[in-house]
Amino acid sequence: MSSQISQVPAISPVSIRERIGSINTADIISVLKGELTALHIKQAFSTEVAEEITTNFIGSSGLRERRDGVPGQYVGASHYRKDAATYFADAENARPYVDALFENLVDPVRAIFGALKRELHNQGIELRLARSERGQANVCRALSWSGSGTFSLDPHDDVAQVLRAGDDYELSAVAHNTVAALNLYPSMSEHGGNLRLWSHKPTVADRKSQGVETTGYPYSAAYLEAVPCREFQLKAGDIALIDGGFVHGVTGQSGDGKRRLVLNCFFGFARPDLVLWWT
Repeated sequence: MSSQISQVPAISPVSIRERIGSINTADIISVLKGELTALHIKQAFSTEVAEEITTNFIGSSGLRERRDGVPGQYVGASHYRKDAATYFADAENARPYVDALFENLVDPVRAIFGALKRELHNQGIELRLARSERGQANVCRALSWSGSGTFSLDPHDDVAQVLRAGDDYELSAVAHNTVAALNLYPSMSEHGGNLRLWSHKPTVADRKSQGVETTGYPYSAAYLEAVPCREFQLKAGDIALIDGGFVHGVTGQSGDGKRRLVLNCFFGFARPDLVLWWT
């Protein structure tokens, strides 16, 4: 009976803030504390910086084809479906390529990281990259989609993979708090490629009912049919920060030749006095 009950997704309240211009550390902390579900900042960094990052990505010698079922390319490392030893080794190998994306630029990722680090430090909270004896995480990874269809990225949550990451990962503790997903957009297709957020924060039972308890990916269209959703129309230079525990996805994009490029990372409280950042 319990599996039948969990087939009907509970509607979770959603709190969304949209603004234009620079990012506010108080807003980021609101997402980290679970007070705010999503934050969309339009024109958060300049089109010149956005174009430069895109050019550096296209020309990167660290560019790799994705092998996780999502069509596209990436620079950097992902913890998804990897043990800690593999992930941190990958992160160390990818570091020069990630750094090269921001060569000679005022880097918007490190700008956020730096401002948030100072603000949290004032509150007696340490912010740092996740690490192990094999190395530490990168500040972000860059992802480019080439998918078409209803979704470029199917509906998913970001908590399952963190919860099941394993005892050798210090970031597993973050899954019991808010896993914040930060996305910066250096390039966007003219139509589609929007971020869609459903008003549903799945439980372990919900994930089991969908067969996604270790990955959080993908939730079926039938499961989400009755759940309200919000869509964020993104442009180059925008930033989106969401509570990754809510189901979210990326809508299909037009084949207009412009790539959808996102700089992505995760962060959250591992302890009341420690926030970890990783990819």
